[in-house]
Amino acid sequence: MHKIEANGARIPALGLGTWTLKGEDCADLVAHALDIGYRHLDTAASYGNEADVGEGLRRSGLARDEIFVTTKVWWTDLAPADFRRSAEESLERLKLDQVDLLLIHWPNPKVPLAETIKALNRARADGLTRHIGVSNFPTAQLAEALSFSDAPLVANQVENHPYLDQSKVHAACRKAGMAMTSYCPLARGGDLFAEPAVTVAAKAHGKTPGQIVLRWHVQHYGVVAIPRTTRKERLAENFDIFDFALTDAEMTAISALGVKNARICDFDFSPKWDAA
Repeated sequence: MHKIEANGARIPALGLGTWTLKGEDCADLVAHALDIGYRHLDTAASYGNEADVGEGLRRSGLARDEIFVTTKVWWTDLAPADFRRSAEESLERLKLDQVDLLLIHWPNPKVPLAETIKALNRARADGLTRHIGVSNFPTAQLAEALSFSDAPLVANQVENHPYLDQSKVHAACRKAGMAMTSYCPLARGGDLFAEPAVTVAAKAHGKTPGQIVLRWHVQHYGVVAIPRTTRKERLAENFDIFDFALTDAEMTAISALGVKNARICDFDFSPKWDAA
């Protein structure tokens, strides 16, 4: 499995996103993903499935140090005492001593970022997590977070797909030595898979449109993709992207779709995004 080096972390370039997965279906899918070669699992306190993800991990029979586990603290729990409680409860649900990466899920303007970053650093110092980072941080807030943190931040997990130009966030992550992790990397399929830039490349390489888009992600420097699926056969398809490479022209054509600037995850608590 190709890994991204980011400020001391080695993050598998392809992971399993678990948003919306629940119960036995979640545990079974996680175990199956690990069986076919996935080594990166992404969950969050707000997903309500950390116990199921942990169960799937245990069913795999793999050694703990073979699997990179990420979880996140929800934006309403960013005050220091709440942050600590959330992180500890996540570990209890996962039945792990520590995670590999702990993220601030979304920024909260009502809680001083300096206090939250201090709590994030404390979680790392106390061994609750090996590495720390953020999620859904536009460039201005990322710069603030970096300035407040004593320990290196290793990732910024953001919505990223060909229909959304995240080049500014990507550049900021690269400058800081961080990975940029793409959630919703396939833009939920649909129209994206019918774009000529995608279908022409798929035909040229004998791959599916989904594989082309995931390859586009991981072929960018320092980018990790965490596609979610409910189907076991899709797990194998998504994982099979490391035996070919897109040409520069194909990468450029797919990136050009970003002019649509179509964001899927935008809520009333979202920060002010970088201008397109």
